[in-house]
Amino acid sequence: MFIITKEVYFCYGHRLMNHAGKCRHLHGHSVKAAVSIKQSQLNEQSMVCDFSDIKDCVESYINQTLDHNFLLHKNDPIIPLLVAQNERFLAIEEHPTAEILSKMIYQYIKQQGFNVDQVVLWETASASACYRED
Repeated sequence: MFIITKEVYFCYGHRLMNHAGKCRHLHGHSVKAAVSIKQSQLNEQSMVCDFSDIKDCVESYINQTLDHNFLLHKNDPIIPLLVAQNERFLAIEEHPTAEILSKMIYQYIKQQGFNVDQVVLWETASASACYRED
């Protein structure tokens, strides 16, 4: 099995409602997402795929959906205030954890036809969450 990984970087804000720690407060992250694509056979150019194809796909989704966006649980009580102020945000079904964001990126890339192995989201330099399917 051949596996290649492309890293992309972006920023987002969020909070985790009902969290016992400081992540319950509004805050932001500058993150790295490492997207790994796998293939059992290389293509005619002896590659899994072109790194730029991964970059274009991932960055398109991230720029439209996640980058410099405020990610919130759909029931967050701050949403009406953000709407009133015409602020950008994304309300999602689950709490916007690194685990959920890595799953969102994974599912998008898979829908675009890539054979995704895993997506690792580095929320800080020392903490990451990974999503992969068995």
